[in-house]
Amino acid sequence: MTQFTEYNDVIFDAFCLHNKRSEIIDRKQDIINKISDYYNSNPDSILYVGFNPAILAAKAKEIYVSSVSDRVLAWIRSQGVNALLIDEPKQFDLVVALDEYLTFAETEQDQKSMISQLCGLSKGLVVTTVKDYKNQDFKDREYSQPAIIKSNNKLTAFTEIHDWDQRDKNVWTTSIYQMSGMESACRGQFNRRALFFKQLAKFSIDAGAGNFLVHKNIMYKSIVKKNYEHVISIQFQ
Repeated sequence: MTQFTEYNDVIFDAFCLHNKRSEIIDRKQDIINKISDYYNSNPDSILYVGFNPAILAAKAKEIYVSSVSDRVLAWIRSQGVNALLIDEPKQFDLVVALDEYLTFAETEQDQKSMISQLCGLSKGLVVTTVKDYKNQDFKDREYSQPAIIKSNNKLTAFTEIHDWDQRDKNVWTTSIYQMSGMESACRGQFNRRALFFKQLAKFSIDAGAGNFLVHKNIMYKSIVKKNYEHVISIQFQ
């Protein structure tokens, strides 16, 4: 299991706790709809990298997933979604990799390889998210804004603690805490690396992208934190 897959399991667990799952699905699908409309695209095949609630609203003919655990995949299928795991090299009309997927890297070369691999899976669009690390507030470097989920009168809090490397200002580890009443659990540490817009643009173009766009009017918010992430689309012709 990759670190992103393990981190993504926490997002899935938070989603399952939520009383307003249908609203979450609609919000995540709305992001994909807006980007598809912007490019006048109607994807027949979609790859979701990690668990994304929007998969439950997917209308594409072919729906694939990667970087999800066996239990998450089983649950998705139990909801009537015919999701397949990638088992051979394949390209998709749309690749969706949110929750800062590309920051789960240890070195710049790892990050560059991840971007190249992600771009290689697309024959249309890649949609991903990152925060503005260049202009990040100091307090946001240390911890994420906690998310509180209420389910059947029970409150569960999720928060991330970030431990930055003293030698490399672009490297940190994330631990995510889940707390409910007297119960608590910690997942991590997950190795992370900051990714900047110009850096992502260059690596994407190097991987064959024809267009790179940071959408000014579309923002993404994870289920386990209240911080917003910028939505980025990478287009291939």
